[in-house]
Amino acid sequence: MFDWMVWTTPVAVFFTSIALMLAGMTVWEIKSPTILRKGFLPIATTRGDRLFIGLLGAAYINLAFVGLAGKFAAWFQLEQEPSVWISFAISMVVLVLVMRKG
Repeated sequence: MFDWMVWTTPVAVFFTSIALMLAGMTVWEIKSPTILRKGFLPIATTRGDRLFIGLLGAAYINLAFVGLAGKFAAWFQLEQEPSVWISFAISMVVLVLVMRKG
């Protein structure tokens, strides 16, 4: 059924993390309804808004990294392209930053 997809370990971990975050946010919202607050983002946001913005940022970071991995190898004279785990870690840091301070 999923033969057409390339489910490498990093891709599976990334999408599993997203699914777990969505489930966790649903439970958190049911237990403790959110209120609007203003952080460094230019709009007042709820937890769900910040999660959505953070996930968009994570997706763009991962796509940019995959697109530029070959150039990174050339620029930094690496023997092989850098691991996608690097982009996963960066995107999770950005997501946490947006959730906490956004």
